Amino acid sequence: MKNTHLRTWTFYVLMLSLFCIFTYFLFQHGKVFDVHSIAQSKVTPAIQNVIPESNFSMFRQSLLNNVAEPAAMLLLQIISVLFVSRVFGYLFAKIGQPTVIGEILAGIVLGPSLLGYFYPDAFHFLFAAKSLGNLYILSQVGLILFMFTIGMELNLSTLKEKISETYVISHASILIPYFLGMLLAYFVYKEFAASQTDFLSFALFIGISMSITAFPVLARIVQEKGLSKTHLGTMAIASAANDDITAWCVLAAVIAIAKTGSFISSLYTIGFAIGYVIFMLFFVRPFLKRIGAIYSNSEVLNKSVVAFLLLLLILSAFTTQVIGIHALFGAFLFGVVMPQLPNFRKLIIDKIEDVSVTLLLPLFFVFTGLRTQIGLLNSPYLWGVCGIFIFVAISGKFIGGAFTARILGETWRDSLSLGVLMNTRGLMELIVLNIGYEMGILPPSIFVMLVIMALVTTFMTTPVLSLITRLFPEKDVEKEYILHQTQGIFKALIALGNPENGKSLLHVAKTVLDGTKNSLAVSVLHITPGTDTNPIYGEQFSVDSFKGIQDEAIMQNIPLVTEYKVTDNIEQGIVKSANYNNFDFLLVGAGISLSGIPFFKESPIFQNIKWLNKFINNITYQQTFFYPGSLIKDKTRYFIENSNCSVGVFINRGFTAITSTLIVLHHESDEFLLRYARRLMKNNPEVTINIIDINKLAATSEVIREGIRELRHQFPNHVKVNKLTHLNYTVLSKNSFMLISYQTWNILSTSDKKELRDIPSTLIINKKISRFHTGARNKIVSNPPIDHVAESL
Repeated sequence: MKNTHLRTWTFYVLMLSLFCIFTYFLFQHGKVFDVHSIAQSKVTPAIQNVIPESNFSMFRQSLLNNVAEPAAMLLLQIISVLFVSRVFGYLFAKIGQPTVIGEILAGIVLGPSLLGYFYPDAFHFLFAAKSLGNLYILSQVGLILFMFTIGMELNLSTLKEKISETYVISHASILIPYFLGMLLAYFVYKEFAASQTDFLSFALFIGISMSITAFPVLARIVQEKGLSKTHLGTMAIASAANDDITAWCVLAAVIAIAKTGSFISSLYTIGFAIGYVIFMLFFVRPFLKRIGAIYSNSEVLNKSVVAFLLLLLILSAFTTQVIGIHALFGAFLFGVVMPQLPNFRKLIIDKIEDVSVTLLLPLFFVFTGLRTQIGLLNSPYLWGVCGIFIFVAISGKFIGGAFTARILGETWRDSLSLGVLMNTRGLMELIVLNIGYEMGILPPSIFVMLVIMALVTTFMTTPVLSLITRLFPEKDVEKEYILHQTQGIFKALIALGNPENGKSLLHVAKTVLDGTKNSLAVSVLHITPGTDTNPIYGEQFSVDSFKGIQDEAIMQNIPLVTEYKVTDNIEQGIVKSANYNNFDFLLVGAGISLSGIPFFKESPIFQNIKWLNKFINNITYQQTFFYPGSLIKDKTRYFIENSNCSVGVFINRGFTAITSTLIVLHHESDEFLLRYARRLMKNNPEVTINIIDINKLAATSEVIREGIRELRHQFPNHVKVNKLTHLNYTVLSKNSFMLISYQTWNILSTSDKKELRDIPSTLIINKKISRFHTGARNKIVSNPPIDHVAESL
């Protein structure tokens, strides 16, 4: 083996040496050509006498020339756009806003309004006029792919649910703002657009800009708010889908009228467009349905099929562009006629959405930002006109959506919420505005006003929805609490992060929280991080996430309620659900397995650098151990400080079952752990309880002494009190489970770090006395029986 290794490297070194030697002699003999070339060239004396630049200067000039090349400049533009859009998207997600708002603002920041105003040299270098052609083409390709995915997101079957109501609501939220927009156009046309376009085209585009609803943004807001399966969510999604389809058909007609100059002339274009829609619905759609039935899983969906579908997509976009109703309509229509097979649609979206939304779509935002010159609104009068545009846009959509829904019998809460949701314009509005701008219909100043209107109406959706929820609460929390107390129901919420941890969390909840005088009711919450998660995945994610824990609940005969959400702020979503639904206990999985195995094993690369290998392993080992402590001090602290109920954090160390439990007592307030131990013993009589009384509280605290005595009396052969005053490996290794208070954990994780490395699966509990304010709790339950308090913990 060693001889083979030596022979291999000897041959390689010999080959490399011969290559260098022969290359050197070849170039030496080739110098004769350079002499003849110089002799034959006609070089002026002035150029011959130029002093040659230094090697570094030549290298620097070469770098500048390379950066100025079209390909390098395009890549630099993409890098800048992606970085800024991701930063702004992240910041807006943190404040509960759709990431698309941050990405739109990122485009404005990179445009003449900010970057061009404060750093004009950098702006003109990065976005030189001659370099924008390639960027524009890429952004249009991104828009085509994006509109295709939007068409696929529309589930036409949802339109059949409450078709009459959603049809009327969606069309009312188009017609009313459309008329108000045209009325506003009548008053502003002479001053702003008379010199640029005719009134018909201008009024039609102002009307369509007022009536657009951004279906993708609305769907993600509904998903984040947990409304997908509610009556309001169904109504909003169906109404927005109707609105989107109708608005794009109207937009196609408006483009046809604007290009031909009159309604009569546009009838030819509209006729061809209607014929194309019929062809797609009745000929292409059945054909695609057969393809979808065959290629509905990832094994058979190969590159040839994807290439064929992309070819049809581009062909559809090209056809509508030639007809005269814009390529984006063809892309949208092709997405709509894709087969209604969830698996097939997900596979196609997986292959397209990440590239179109993450890479190419931000380029469109930059183009919008380059056209948005906020400096054009340079007087209070112009800002006043902008305010009027925003007012007309909001009121038109709100009246069309909210009051129509109320007339049709919806509650005030749902009606107002629908009016707000239908005001969401977002990216779809920008697409319409850019089409109008490129056709020369929307003047730059009006374009800026409408972009600001799109941002304001989208930004306001989430906070106004929250305000409506507060003004129109669905239920009386205190009355529900009284009902649960009288019925003896103990409500536990399991916040499920890793679905694989679900069985362990449910087992812990059943063992530790289930009581003899209380009926345990368990709800499971799973949150997918990221509001940019495509709604088409929501149903499948919820099924996959809850499958394991639902199977375990059936085996243990535990009633289970599941809830699925999508949000960027997971901690806030969990606490909001725990408080709003009035839970008694919140159980959170730490989501880790502390094996103590170093992350980096020794490899041949580092085997001779022992100090580096030891340093890396030491860091990763400590991170593996300290993660629960840092988790509690950071994210879990948010749960504990903001939840109105007791909180338990479960650290899974290869948990299988509870056979022996270690109870750690450090302070008199830890007495509640003995009550949990009593409940655990009642549910599992074979379990042994080992108590470590670190500060010898049994000798000084009557409460602790009485709790231990009662526990020993009930379970005489299963309770042991250890005389040790600190944790060690021997004690920890003999137990499969540990109960410890949050306060004690914080103390020990600071002082006994090494000892805690060997902890078994552990439940860290922070006990809350009241879930409302103390006065409310006393008012609700006055002088409860002693055993009831003990059982309800």
